[in-house]
Amino acid sequence: MNQTLTPDAKTIIFSYEGDLWKVPTIGGNAYRLTAMDGEETNPSVSPNGEWLAFTSNQYGNNDVYIMPLKGGEIKQLTFLESNDNVTSWSWDNSKIYFTSNRYNSITTYSINKNGGTPIRLFSNYFNTIQNVVENPLTNEIYFNESWESGRFANRKRYKGDYNPDIKSYNLKTKEYKKYTTYRGKDFGVTVDKNGKFYFMSDEANGEYNLYTITANGKKKQLTNFSTSIMWPKVSANGDKIVFRKDYKIHVYDVLSGKTTTPDIHIFKNNTLNEKQLYNVKGKITFFDISPDEKKIAFVSRGKLFVSDIKGKFIREIETNSNEAVHEVKWLKNNISLVYSESTKGFYNWFYISAEGSSKEKQLTNTLMNNRKLTLNSDRTKGVYISGRNNISIIDLNTFKSNVIIKDELWALDNSNPYFSPDDKYIMYNAYRDFETDIFVYNITTKSILNLTNTKVSENSPIWSPDGKYIYFSSDRLNPSYPLGTNNSKIYQMALDKYEAPFKIDKYNDLFKEKDTTKNDKVIKPLIKINKNGLMNRLKRISPDFGQQENPIVLKKDKKTYIIYLSNHSEGKTQLWKTTIEPFKKNKTEQISNKTIRGYQLVACKRNNYILIDGKINTIDIASNKLKEIEINYNFNKSLKKEFSQMFYEAWAGMDENYYDGNFHGQNWQKLRDEYAKYLPFVTSRANLRLIFNDMLGELNTSHYGFYSNGEEENTYYKTTTLGTGILFNNNKPFIVDRIIKNGPTDITGKNIRKGDKLIAVNGVSIDKKTNRELYFSTPILNSDAKFPRESEITLTFERNGSDFNVNIHPSPYTTIRNLLYDEWQENNQNYVDLKSNNQIAYVHMKNMTQDELIKFKEDLVSNEASKDGLILDLRYNTGGNVHDAVLQFLSQKKYLNWKYRGGKITGQPNFNYGDKPIVLLVNEQSLSDAEMTAAGFQALKLGTIVGTETYRWIIFTSGKQLIDGSYYRLPSWGCYTLDGKDLESVGVHPDVYVGKNFKDRLNKKHPQLNKAIEIILKKLNK
Repeated sequence: MNQTLTPDAKTIIFSYEGDLWKVPTIGGNAYRLTAMDGEETNPSVSPNGEWLAFTSNQYGNNDVYIMPLKGGEIKQLTFLESNDNVTSWSWDNSKIYFTSNRYNSITTYSINKNGGTPIRLFSNYFNTIQNVVENPLTNEIYFNESWESGRFANRKRYKGDYNPDIKSYNLKTKEYKKYTTYRGKDFGVTVDKNGKFYFMSDEANGEYNLYTITANGKKKQLTNFSTSIMWPKVSANGDKIVFRKDYKIHVYDVLSGKTTTPDIHIFKNNTLNEKQLYNVKGKITFFDISPDEKKIAFVSRGKLFVSDIKGKFIREIETNSNEAVHEVKWLKNNISLVYSESTKGFYNWFYISAEGSSKEKQLTNTLMNNRKLTLNSDRTKGVYISGRNNISIIDLNTFKSNVIIKDELWALDNSNPYFSPDDKYIMYNAYRDFETDIFVYNITTKSILNLTNTKVSENSPIWSPDGKYIYFSSDRLNPSYPLGTNNSKIYQMALDKYEAPFKIDKYNDLFKEKDTTKNDKVIKPLIKINKNGLMNRLKRISPDFGQQENPIVLKKDKKTYIIYLSNHSEGKTQLWKTTIEPFKKNKTEQISNKTIRGYQLVACKRNNYILIDGKINTIDIASNKLKEIEINYNFNKSLKKEFSQMFYEAWAGMDENYYDGNFHGQNWQKLRDEYAKYLPFVTSRANLRLIFNDMLGELNTSHYGFYSNGEEENTYYKTTTLGTGILFNNNKPFIVDRIIKNGPTDITGKNIRKGDKLIAVNGVSIDKKTNRELYFSTPILNSDAKFPRESEITLTFERNGSDFNVNIHPSPYTTIRNLLYDEWQENNQNYVDLKSNNQIAYVHMKNMTQDELIKFKEDLVSNEASKDGLILDLRYNTGGNVHDAVLQFLSQKKYLNWKYRGGKITGQPNFNYGDKPIVLLVNEQSLSDAEMTAAGFQALKLGTIVGTETYRWIIFTSGKQLIDGSYYRLPSWGCYTLDGKDLESVGVHPDVYVGKNFKDRLNKKHPQLNKAIEIILKKLNK
């Protein structure tokens, strides 16, 4: 919800249910102003009250639109495939300010209300200007430039160097000011015609309240609410201020200082309660086959279904429509089902008859997620994981559960626990030093044996049907944290010392009489574990190339089949098997050429069944054939109920997995209840996103986010933009300023020069009054699986009175944006080369991903390797997980010399940066793994850190999907200094504090680089 006022303060204009509405400030009936495809937001009225600017995503991305406030034609002003969001108007009513990510992550532009090409307000790639408003009297532009005042405005109580302050820049005098210096959050200025401005701050009580700056420059609090206001907007005449609080519109009277809540009557059309039609085809998430192999139980979008084995006759099993089902198992009577169903967020076990003769019965009632249920051989007992630390056994006759194991299991991404073939042991994974070991629990003696006990992970252990072996995946040379593995293999561990069968025994068997006595008794294998030399009895089963994981073991006759995922063929993760047969070499074959992320396999006596990409198939393991079971069934579901269920499930996921059990001092359950009271009023997916992310913002946490998209939000069209790599003059939009390095036009022979004038695109003549973006933008159907982008365009330029054509292969606009970042890096490198007389290497890492790690190493082993010092620049770095690799590379020191006879003596290792002076540059936007790297750099004393304090944005994170594909992040692993400080709370302090502000960037000053160069040269000159 966004809101604003007309200049006379008599009318509120606000966004609701994707449209814009107006209502008298005193309250009354609201009337709809727009009804476009998509959502209209960010309304802003011109100071003269004639025009309404707003944002709409009717073409898939946010663009700027304008309409006469009294009614008339709606006009689109921006056309680039970026997110353009209206901020404010100029006081002369001529232009609209908006933010966009077209050039960098975000900055502000202006566009004339009559159209034309937008003008970027300020230069420099990292001047991320937002929340811009003009002062009508002083020519000042007020602004913020922090993620905390835009992208994460709903995060409360953040304090650090990246806190947003109220800043201004005078376009005429070039004066830069900071009006606030509070360590927390001051942002969102709004200004009246007299130049008086107001803003939000959380200084008083940790909640956003309304503030102003007095005539003597003091910060003054105007409201004292216990819950936050959001995005105040003052009327041009200065009489009233409108803001959102508790998801309602409030009006503050400037003269009296009183706040009222207007009674707004709105015509609602809430369709969320109406049931939506869905189909299970290709959308199955879990299944099981009954012991008699006549029935399938399966789950789709949180609903439970049963069908015959052919998938022809299907029935939905009646469960709680307010909740969601996740897993299901058949019991031995072929009638009853045990399944997990959410109960206010946490999954518990339930029981029901598939005949429909009884209501569901809840079996467990824990405030923990119960999951990964597997059954013993006769389906009389089950074993499952509960919460972060518990493994329990459930008796499937009495349905009583008992905790048998407490260990560090984590509440996400677990492997299944399994009964041994003789039902006497439980095998499971648990964590030791961030890596999973394989454990076996003896049900009788209650003793536990660690089978692996390494410093790397052994994952997804499974018994062989004969109980002699276990199989698992492992990268035996590399830990799985923090990078994950890319070289894991499938291994066989012999539980005792076994030898291969002898041919002579098989020969002798030919002369033995067969026992014809009929015996229907099932003889379970005898499990024997010889713990001596277990790790010496490992044998690799899968290929020696690529990554293999998720093994399942089947046995038929004399053959053992190990099924797993592998990417050893062309890098695609596909389903493979290795067959082990006596007297033959192991044979590895592909089962399916589909790219597969995961699978579920159910082995039965007659057939085997496998779930891949939402479809259940029979699998003929001998012939490597999959045959889909065609399951096609419609069902109904209410989005209203689904949204509520997802709210509670995501809350529970955070409750189980958030890294800080004290939730940064907040009562997480109380917050759930406070925000759940708004669920009855949710009318759209956007509302759900808003309230859940606001609830997360209460934690003052990083690495958070709830993301949800649905078909009901799709627009019919989408806009795609053709990037040329030409940077046009900011004020003369059709005149070439320069060519972006490595862009589509940076090609030998193109010969486009500064000053060339663009006069046509693909033969269409340019109208200089038209927005240049329009000529490079094409609407396409949003339903297209892949957005087609023209592979060639022809540009016509004029130079010295002559026209000429240039053909270009365009790129996405995001590619051009990244190239501009590359230019920023190169300019820094050139500056360091110049100032240091080429003595100092300079490397910048945009983030801490594998690609940037490779680039980091390539730079430092090539032409930079011979330089005497190093500046590693992690400013603006957005994190990842390669800190360990970077620190190890920088830690290398020379330990000996060697040479060929008559050759030049050379040190070992080749790269000894640990012997050179190093400066690490950080700033307030160095976050996440950049902070881990800086903390490690400091702890290892590898050099000097220069810059500002880092962001305080460092929790290692995972995430989970919900039943409709929605996703929420899980900040689960805290990061601490060696003396126990939480980096999320303290960040990393530089050894030498040097700031760099907006004006430094604007004027191309480099105080941080200068200090780094100074420090290194001083050390080199000693």
